[in-house]
Amino acid sequence: MAYQKVNADQRAPGHSQYLDNDDLQATALDLEWDMEKELEESGFDQFQLDSAENQNLGHSETIDLDLDSIQPATSPKGRFQRLQEESDYITHYTRSAPKSNRCNFCHLLKILCIATSLFIFGIFIGYYVHTNCPSDTPSSGTVDPQLYQEILKTIQAEDIKKSFRNLVQLYKSEDDMEISKKIKTQWTSLGLEDVQFVNYSVLLNLPDPSPSTVTLSSSGQCFHPNGQPCSEEARKDSSQDLLYSYAAYSAKGILKAEVIDVSYGMADDLKRIRKIKNVTNQIALLKLGKLPLLYKLSLLEKAGFGGVLLYIDPCDLPKTVNPSHDTFMVSLNPGGDPSTPGYPSVDGSFRQSRSNLTSLLVQPISASLVAKLISSPKARTKNDACSPLELPNNDRYIIVGSHHHTAHSYNGQEWASSTAIITAFIRALMSKVKRGWRPDRTIVFCSWGGTAFGNIGSYEWGEDFKKVLQKNVVAYISIHSPLRGNSSLHPVASPSLQQLVVEKNNFNCTRRAQCPETNISSIQIQGDADYFINHLGVPIVQFAYEDIKALEGPSFLSEALFSTRATKIEEMDPSFNLHETITKLSGEVILQIANEPVLPFNAIDIALEVQNNLKGDQPNTHQLLAMASRLRESAELFQSDEMRPANDPKERASNRIRMLNDILQDMEKSFLVKQAPPGFYRNILYHLDEKTSRFSILVEAWEHCKPLASNETLQEALSEVLNSINSAQVYFKAGLDVFRSVLDGKN
Repeated sequence: MAYQKVNADQRAPGHSQYLDNDDLQATALDLEWDMEKELEESGFDQFQLDSAENQNLGHSETIDLDLDSIQPATSPKGRFQRLQEESDYITHYTRSAPKSNRCNFCHLLKILCIATSLFIFGIFIGYYVHTNCPSDTPSSGTVDPQLYQEILKTIQAEDIKKSFRNLVQLYKSEDDMEISKKIKTQWTSLGLEDVQFVNYSVLLNLPDPSPSTVTLSSSGQCFHPNGQPCSEEARKDSSQDLLYSYAAYSAKGILKAEVIDVSYGMADDLKRIRKIKNVTNQIALLKLGKLPLLYKLSLLEKAGFGGVLLYIDPCDLPKTVNPSHDTFMVSLNPGGDPSTPGYPSVDGSFRQSRSNLTSLLVQPISASLVAKLISSPKARTKNDACSPLELPNNDRYIIVGSHHHTAHSYNGQEWASSTAIITAFIRALMSKVKRGWRPDRTIVFCSWGGTAFGNIGSYEWGEDFKKVLQKNVVAYISIHSPLRGNSSLHPVASPSLQQLVVEKNNFNCTRRAQCPETNISSIQIQGDADYFINHLGVPIVQFAYEDIKALEGPSFLSEALFSTRATKIEEMDPSFNLHETITKLSGEVILQIANEPVLPFNAIDIALEVQNNLKGDQPNTHQLLAMASRLRESAELFQSDEMRPANDPKERASNRIRMLNDILQDMEKSFLVKQAPPGFYRNILYHLDEKTSRFSILVEAWEHCKPLASNETLQEALSEVLNSINSAQVYFKAGLDVFRSVLDGKN
């Protein structure tokens, strides 16, 4: 952070408090009761101050000197009448009144006249002086409007315009001190007698020689505060604007964190956000306005934020103003020199070390950069209704993944089949995007490598972007080996998405006039969805055609990859109708997840799945059943009290939707256990196969403890399941508490 310290001589020559008292006495005694001289003098030149020419940071205007009763410029009635008005002027000036030099006629009469006529002529002279020496000041209690008009009529717009243009030219070519000197010269030329510079040495916070930048960690894109990409050309084109887009007296440094939209930073906004997010050292996206900036920053600092991106929403300005690319500067200084709070910055004053006035890193940015951050192309719609800039309530990702060709061509054409389906959907999607449409949530298409050797591509990418994916991914749509047969459609889905899959499948069957019974289950599958299911707790959907006979055989036969017995895709689907069906089914699920205001997940279906997994004559499950019952109660309340009104457009509120989606997104994360047997899913909501409808780790533990005397393995598995169910129950209950406390205004 740059500071400029300007040295100045605080005690400027001529300052009233440093004038010698003897000089004042001498000057006062030299005053004469000379009425003619009183009217002719244009000023009180004995007290003309020398002007300080030193550079100053606080320029005063014309300064009146406090010279008690002999102040020449404070009374509009003139010096003579000013002295008469002082109650003690006689005691200050005890000398007899001087003789008048103006009335020569009176003086001649006094020489010629005899002593007896002196009294008579004295009276006459007094009267003559009274009538022929009028005061310049109107009599007390009178107003002269004509005088005001004579003064004001000399003010002309053309003169103001000329002065304005001269000042603008000065601004372009001179520094602050030079401008001050020229203003002084101009004012002095107009007749002001006492124009001074008063200098202070203060702590300034000037911009650094290099402009600030904002980089998106998800894409690596770098932007200047005005929204232009970081490049030497952009920097040269608007170097001054870029440098002066900063917050004076802000903290300085680099902060990499999540951007959280806090709107105007009101207390209610922060209370709501802190209920559902950890804001410690995060970056607040803050709109200027509604409350003083310093107050809002104090709230953000107290809440624990580490940085602030400050902007002006175009909707808050008149339609005629377009500040989209404008950069701006704000000062975080409440007033005065920060290094001398409460006392003047004169030489010898103690200077406090205050490198910044807030711990927050504050960076003003343009509205166009905010639009890039939130992927919003326009602020105003076609009907001129303004849409405020804000991070979308559903700013999340849907991952669509398939694998591509491997060097050894295991399973032959399967990779081409899955890639062709994704390509067809992308083509259909982009035809709409090119006409101006955008999905509300981001759709990320992935083609993985290294799938045959242990899903290497998806695992490495997932580990690389783990923090981003944990916060943003809401679903994974798998297009892995979509054609393994041609007799039966076999969807696999997380419990929270099974209802959506049923709806889309039934709708698709109605259009084709064929509705074979489809069995939707949550079972372990092969392919790159593995990382998202077991490490991120992300709900998944996969559509694939199978042979009925293959489904009846033992599970996990698909783990074998053949290089010679490649699947003949065109033999199974010569017309590619099956490909079309999978593309449309997958596409409908993708679009609904990407565009529905409320994520189409069902909390109650998770609770029902847990209860179904505990049915039967399983030992030691009484505690699990009791906990599962409480989970179902909480899920039912959550579904009815929160999801129902959010799905009704008449009752839909933006803050309710945002909170609800945050809760829905993380529902399945409670069921990720720390350890599972090799090859078993860590996400215990998935079964080993369709023949088993129990928690897989419990089935394995029961089998494992049968030949052993100790049941330690079983107890560990029961504990894992119990903790998962309890965690989910607490999660839903906490979600209900958030809604009640925040939306109902309770503490």
